[in-house]
Amino acid sequence: MQKLLISLTIFLFSIVSINSQTLERDQVEEKYKWNLSDIYPTVEAWQADVDMLNKEVEKLADFKGTLGESSESLLKALKTSNDLVKTLYRAWVYANNLSNENLNISENQAMVQQMRTLGTKLSETTAYFEPELLELTQEKIDQFINEQPELKSDYDMYIDNIVRLRDHTLTEAEEKILASFGLIAGNQSAVYGIFNNAEKPFPKITLTTGEEVELTSSAYTRHRTAENRVDREKVMKAMFESYGDFKEMLGVNLGGHLKKSWVYAKNRKYSSVLESELNSDNLPVSVYTTLIEQVNKNLPTLHRALDLKKRMLGLDELHYYDLYVPLVEEVDINFTIDDGQKVLLEALKPLGNEYVTTLQKSYDDRWIDYMPTDGKRSGAYSTGNAYDVHPYILMNWTDDFNSLSTLAHELGHTMHSYFSNKTQSFAKSDYNIFLAEIASTVNEDLLNSYMVEDAKSDDEKLFLLGSYLELLRTTIFRQTSFAEFEWEIHKKVEAGEPITGKDMSAMYFDIVKRYYGHDKGHCVVDDYIQYEWAFIPHFYYNYYVFQYATSLIYGTAIVEKMNEEGQPAIDAYYNILKGGGSKYATELIKDAGIDPMSPEPVELTMKKMNRVMDQMEAILLRKEGR
Repeated sequence: MQKLLISLTIFLFSIVSINSQTLERDQVEEKYKWNLSDIYPTVEAWQADVDMLNKEVEKLADFKGTLGESSESLLKALKTSNDLVKTLYRAWVYANNLSNENLNISENQAMVQQMRTLGTKLSETTAYFEPELLELTQEKIDQFINEQPELKSDYDMYIDNIVRLRDHTLTEAEEKILASFGLIAGNQSAVYGIFNNAEKPFPKITLTTGEEVELTSSAYTRHRTAENRVDREKVMKAMFESYGDFKEMLGVNLGGHLKKSWVYAKNRKYSSVLESELNSDNLPVSVYTTLIEQVNKNLPTLHRALDLKKRMLGLDELHYYDLYVPLVEEVDINFTIDDGQKVLLEALKPLGNEYVTTLQKSYDDRWIDYMPTDGKRSGAYSTGNAYDVHPYILMNWTDDFNSLSTLAHELGHTMHSYFSNKTQSFAKSDYNIFLAEIASTVNEDLLNSYMVEDAKSDDEKLFLLGSYLELLRTTIFRQTSFAEFEWEIHKKVEAGEPITGKDMSAMYFDIVKRYYGHDKGHCVVDDYIQYEWAFIPHFYYNYYVFQYATSLIYGTAIVEKMNEEGQPAIDAYYNILKGGGSKYATELIKDAGIDPMSPEPVELTMKKMNRVMDQMEAILLRKEGR
């Protein structure tokens, strides 16, 4: 049952920072605060469940050695464990949400610690589940499922997710040996983290204003958007050359990570690390290769966007260091919380009455904690793990368009969780990361279209369209270029070829120049950009970044289908919203009318991207009086 805890554990262990605001929580109107009493009326009621779980979890050890005895014993073990996990999730959401209201309250932090301990206890107690299931033959599993309809209706996906990996699971002795290497498996990532955040010398530059700046990560992010081109070139050049000074050490370190990943994949009988990583979610390798192939085919659309940026910035020649400058100046678009709620009710109307009614319910029943207050966790998140209650959203509202867009995004996750929880049994309610950002993307797309349609001036419309264009450019093309580089360096290692920091720099440089049209005059990629790979920590998270691109592409394509086909496409989209984990991700996406292994999603997204640029160019012509 360890797999059931992954998403919630990631959610709880995410890095947080504390908002230090003058507003105290008791100064916020009740309607702008979430109502945690829907989960537990009191902390004492929560503690009673935690105490119960601590006792009952231990009893799960009694099922050890019985899973293969009969279909009845297997069903009983799964149901008992499943019920406890459901209560554990509920208690965990309550403790975490309560603690995030004010991270300075130690008693609430202690509640989270209790949940972490309890989660670990459950994982350790049920560690025998997967090995025992793998001891059963496929014939016996099929027999058990036929004998117990509930095994099929509720647990077939859980069982299949274990059994389908049978060929990649080693003997008990081999698994123990491989597991022992876990002590050193994260070394390269840890070394990079310490070097990047603590021990790497921060370069210093003097801006044209005379100000001396030490380029920490946050300072680099701030100053790379400098209005003065000389300054932003200095900033980027100094930052990436500082990584180039250590390219061989960083190359050896990343190379060590690649080799470690290949050792694990090869010993588990995979043909590549890519196959190994994607197989955990039962994703075919073609999902990855199709993305890279189709994005490369559509590089002319990126080049058009770069040319448009060059025009709007008034430049004769666009350089890579110009890419972070906002495409258009931000306009003053403000929203109170009440205004934002009304806008989203209108913007998301295309998704139907049930969707909008549930949206209103989330406002009325206080599923959302809006206001930044003293000690509150920063940022935003949605959690739908309180299965029998409803999802919750944490926000830090600042009365601007970014707040509205963030709420639309988080409500996408919330509605996905709400409909999945309502439709699926608990065992099938959770959805994987590959699907997670589709619903949030759909909401953001619909919001942007509504706002553009409702814009009160050309400047406002240009800001909205420009912001959306930049999102498409950076998320689809930039993240896919990262994904292609990652794939290429893994292939080098898997072919037994040597790879150094110099090699990585050359490979990265070639990919970036091709993507950004360096040789075609669209964007000059200066020599020091070859070291950018060393700045990006995601290459230590095997094959993760491509999902940023696929989620945006699939979500955009789904909205394009809605615009073209109307109600049938909207109805098909609910197969994702209500699907949870009832099928594998690619199957649910196909049920939503999009084939992730075909060129169609990228083609539809590029169609939208080009339409956005058409609208922007028409506005520019109007503003120029032509």
